[in-house]
This record gives sequence, structure tokens and C-alpha cells, in this order.
Amino acid sequence: MAKDKTVYTCNECGGTTPKWLGKCPHCNAWNTLIESVAESALPAKNRFASLAKTAEVATLGEIDAVDTARTPTGHEELDRVLGGGMVEGGVVLIGGDPGIGKSTLLLQALDSLQRSGQNTLYVTGEESGAQVALRSRRLGLGHSQVKVLAEIQLERILATLEATQPDIAVIDSIQTVYSDQLTSAPGSVAQVRECAAHLTRAAKASGVAIVLVGHVTKEGALAGPRVLEHMVDTVLYFEGDTHSSFRLVRAIKNRFGAVNEIGVFAMTEKGLKGVSNPSAIFLSQHSEPVPGSCVMVTLEGTRPMLVEIQALVDSGGPSPRRLSVGLDRDRLAMLLAVLHRHAGIACMDQDVFVNAVGGVRISEPAADLAVMLAITSSLRGKALPKGFIAFGEVGLAGEVRPAPRGQERLREAAKLGFSVAVVPKANAPKKGAKDFEGLTIHAVERIEQAIDVARSLQA
Repeated sequence: MAKDKTVYTCNECGGTTPKWLGKCPHCNAWNTLIESVAESALPAKNRFASLAKTAEVATLGEIDAVDTARTPTGHEELDRVLGGGMVEGGVVLIGGDPGIGKSTLLLQALDSLQRSGQNTLYVTGEESGAQVALRSRRLGLGHSQVKVLAEIQLERILATLEATQPDIAVIDSIQTVYSDQLTSAPGSVAQVRECAAHLTRAAKASGVAIVLVGHVTKEGALAGPRVLEHMVDTVLYFEGDTHSSFRLVRAIKNRFGAVNEIGVFAMTEKGLKGVSNPSAIFLSQHSEPVPGSCVMVTLEGTRPMLVEIQALVDSGGPSPRRLSVGLDRDRLAMLLAVLHRHAGIACMDQDVFVNAVGGVRISEPAADLAVMLAITSSLRGKALPKGFIAFGEVGLAGEVRPAPRGQERLREAAKLGFSVAVVPKANAPKKGAKDFEGLTIHAVERIEQAIDVARSLQA
């Protein structure tokens, strides 16, 4: 019997090479080549016949197009991330660390959809049907009518989808599914790409909404070829620490809604529950204001969210440390230089530690002003007043630049009872605005002005 020929396939671009190389010759990515069995020469007509659909050329004006209908999943936080709910014929890819709650959330969502009258199907390739049933009982979903299929062969899954015609189907996970038309093992680049392509075509042709569960690499990226993310309509990432009870679901790509939306969940004994007011998670509960603490309003997609920024300035040695958790470390070094040059506050011989409470990651520059005020507060040992909030980008010239959608940020702060705000001048509301009653707003143009306002309020 002839030995199967092996090739090395890049899990970033899908390119192949006959021998292992440290760097992919096609996309120049390092350490991405994985050994797999070379595919036998199969007739293209048989392999891709189901994918090739003929269509007439038409202008955009001639094509009938209506807004896609949404089917709520019964979980408001999940619906927010999806853009309103499941879409007919839509394909969703959800990834996350092992044990973070992907299967739990999807089983809860399928049960809610089934109780609302939707025909649902849960295809499991990692567990048996009995294990899924045990998990549903632990979640309190007794006598659930969700249909379960324990299968990993693509052709049988497609036949079941055609026979049962569900409205929503979950494939858990795409890395376990294999096609008989390929000789490589399940989870290989070729198998993942081929199976996802067939399932996507089946969703578009039949109108069934399909959710694919994907594994992640040790770096946190979705495993498999990058083409997998381009192929689907929506990509969701499960984030959070398995030691914490809170989970974040973030939309990285969404053809039917806004990207960078997040849903916040709490892990309980009965599964994942949506958190309607996530600002409470990211705000520390201080009985009295403490030095080095400043609250800001960040935007996650369309949702304004209050996050507490904490700073600790301590006497350092010959080489002081600069450490940030949840914020960019290079940006922290830049802000310290601006603080020294334009506000006359030097931390050259001090250790500076900055943390975003609750484990949230803040990537937008609107956190600059809050970070600098928190550092100043810790250095002087004086707390900012109770109910104080600040946001705004700070430039290298010391100017305070406006943050996008500043009115919504201020409205969220006023709604939660904050009383004092330091904001960029361009974000100050117009005279007569009634949405910010009870909120005293100080508009500043430069970092020196913001520091002076904060000092006057501390006094």
C-alpha cells in the first residue's frame, strides 16, 4: 500500500509547501505550517458542484431587497451583539477559550428559541447526546425539546439539515467535522475550510441560520485558516477570565449590525445571565473617594460604559517601572511625557501603575484625560471629588481633543448620578440642554486647564 504523501499547510493563508519551513513562503507568517495529508486528485465537478450556482447579471436597482428579519434569541445581551437577533440564512462563528461558556450560552439560546416556536437543532461533535442532556438539566432546562445530533461527518449533517429543516442549527464545533471527499484528519486546514464552505452554502440556499463554534489558539485567535472568518457573516469572541464570573461577548465582524458591540454575561449555577448595567462591574465600590481613582465613559460599539481608572504612583529605584493593565503601555509612557512637558508634573523617578477595573480592555484614546488625572491624584495624595468623571484624548502638544459621541457619554454619566465632568471643549453640550441636569460640566482645551480644574475641586 502506497504511503500517503504529506504536505505542510499554512493555517493563516492556506498555502502549501512540500517541506516544513519556519516562515510561510506565501504570507511570510512565522510558525504557521502544519503537517497534513495531501489531497488526492478528485474531479472538481464532484467536489464543488453544490457550491457553483448560476445566476443572471442584474443591476442593483432591479434586485428586490428588504431588511432582514430578526429572530430574538431570548437573551438581550446576545441579541445586542448579533445586531438584534438571528438572521435567516446567516452564519455566525463564535470562538473562545475552553470552558468559558460557548456551549452553555448556545444551548440556553436554542432552548429559548425552541420555546418561542422555532425549530432548532444542536449538532455536537465533541460530546455525546447524553452529555448534552446532562448539561441541559444542570442549567435547569428540564424536558427541553431541542433536537440533538451527535455527528461529525459533513455529508450526514447536511442530510439531517435537509430532512429536519430547522430554523436555527448549532455546529459544535467546526474543528471536529470532516468530509469524506478529503483524506486529511478533522481539524486540518483543508477540512475546516471545506466543511465551513459547504455549511455556509447550505445556510444561504435553505435559509437556516447556522452557528459554528470554533476553537482558539493559545494566542486567543480563532484556529484554522483566516478565510474562515471572511466566509461567515458574523464573528463573535468570548472573552473573560475563567476565574471570574463575568464574560464578555464581542462582535469582531457583523454584516447585519454594528461591530465592536459587546454583551456582558454573569456565570451562575443556572448558566449565563445577561448583565443589563455593566457599568456596575467596572466601578469599584468606595465608601469615600480615594486618591488615584478617576471614572471615565468608554464606548463599546454603541454602548456607553463607565469604567474606573486607577493609578498608583510610588517611589521607584534607578529604573522606574511603567506598568498598565487594560490600557496600552506605550500610550502610558507618552502621557507621562506630556504631563511633564506641558503640566510640569514629573514622574521620572517614580513607579507608575495604571489599571482599568474589572479586567476590561480600553483601546480608545478617550481614556487619556482620565489616566492623567488619576496619576496626578495619586502623586499628590488627594482624591478627586465624589461623582467626578472625565474623558478626552490628549495630544502631544498638550491639547485636549474631543471624543466621538460625547453627548451620549455625558448622558450616561448624568443618568448614573455623576455630578462633575471634565470634558473637551468640543464635547460640551449647547446652552439649554436639559439632558444633563445635575451634572456640572467643565470644558477644557488643554491639559493644564484640566489639572487646574481638578485641583480647584480637590481643594
